Amino acid sequence: MEAAPDTVVDIKESILDAVGETPLVRLSRLGRPLKPQLVAKIEALNPGGSIKDRVALALIEAAERDGHLKPGGTIVEPTSGNTGTGLAIAASLKGYRVIAVMPDKMSKEKIDLLRAYGAEVVVAPTEVPPDSPESYYRVADRLSQEIPGAYQPNQYRHQANPEAHYRTTGPELWRQSGGQVTHFVAGVGTGGTITGVGRYLREQNPGVSIIGADPVGSIYSGDEVKPYLVEGVGEDFWPETYDPTIVDRYVTVTDKDAFLWTRRLAEREGILAGGSCGLAVYAAYQVAREIDDPAAMVAVILPDGGRSYLSKVFNDAWMRQYGFLERDTELTVGDVLHRKHDEGEIPPLLTVATHAKVRDAVALLHEHRVSQLPVVSDHDAQTVVGSVSERGLLRHAMDDAALLGADIVEVMEAPFPAVSAEDGVREAVELLADRREALLVNMDGRAAGILTRADLLESLAR
Repeated sequence: MEAAPDTVVDIKESILDAVGETPLVRLSRLGRPLKPQLVAKIEALNPGGSIKDRVALALIEAAERDGHLKPGGTIVEPTSGNTGTGLAIAASLKGYRVIAVMPDKMSKEKIDLLRAYGAEVVVAPTEVPPDSPESYYRVADRLSQEIPGAYQPNQYRHQANPEAHYRTTGPELWRQSGGQVTHFVAGVGTGGTITGVGRYLREQNPGVSIIGADPVGSIYSGDEVKPYLVEGVGEDFWPETYDPTIVDRYVTVTDKDAFLWTRRLAEREGILAGGSCGLAVYAAYQVAREIDDPAAMVAVILPDGGRSYLSKVFNDAWMRQYGFLERDTELTVGDVLHRKHDEGEIPPLLTVATHAKVRDAVALLHEHRVSQLPVVSDHDAQTVVGSVSERGLLRHAMDDAALLGADIVEVMEAPFPAVSAEDGVREAVELLADRREALLVNMDGRAAGILTRADLLESLAR
């Protein structure tokens, strides 16, 4: 059956043609008290779920033009986030092999996601200096040198990063806004987005204000570089892909404000976004509050979606653990843990390391008569990276009789849901509603013990 003469056929040749052209959405509810318009570009609607799809595709196309990538070549990337996903998607269609070198603190879900797109994953230790031969940066460097035809994209140095935003994100934003953007706000990570978009907007209107949203503790807007929890923004060095002369000013945002505004985006606007999005929207809101002109338009980039952060930003127990939400006064998880050990001193947490053998875990389970164990990094016994259980190991053993000789990292599951010792029992019970076997209890910032359903049930019975 032929299409009608006036029917327009719009079929993408591949999923790569769906990168970009993300919508510009008015934040009418959050922006109700403001004089200017507040609008957001929703980059989670890219195929890989983030703005990094644009960069990944640009990096690969640049490598092809420059002759760094030949047909059947290998892309080696040290990654823990969205850029690796974008590279894996593009490479799967273009016929390249991808090796993602990941730190061992990353979740099993992230490893599985990369493998789902056909990438090979190499796990390297996190708790080593960046220049250590074991660090995931150096492992990636070594693989790039050892594998014939291998190439390592570098989003912190390659000018294809800001160029991608100059060619796509900037023109889209200007066109979608009808040329009305007067203020542009974006988080600064590699600096590619704010550099490329800012440069394009300035060419259209030299009067556009460019504002960088930056976490407390980042080098861009502060004198003291220190750790922070929000992911994907801020840095402790100055990337070559960032042109700081583009930025007129910074708005520095705390973790608490970033995460509370991330939740507010979901609750008020129906936009499930990542923590860096809440940081950017908070900054944009502060900018808009200062403007007394209804004709002004403040545009903000929302880099990714929130599904990767359900166990953090959108988890009440995690938010309370870090003091971002107030706590309820009730029986706490710490109370239950102490009662489990007859109010005595809590013994050291029983764990197994990532590169121990499965037979070692089975022996521990049998010796201590427990059903599950946290998995910790080989290089830092305080960093929990996964879990194993009798049920899970039995399932694997049914599929592969040679299981006992495998490394734990090959069969481990996601870490147990984590709660603070100060969290209430009610929250702990809700966390176990998804069929997980146990909870990991943190005390003073360290994993201290395991609680099962039976432990919680006994505490409620008392």
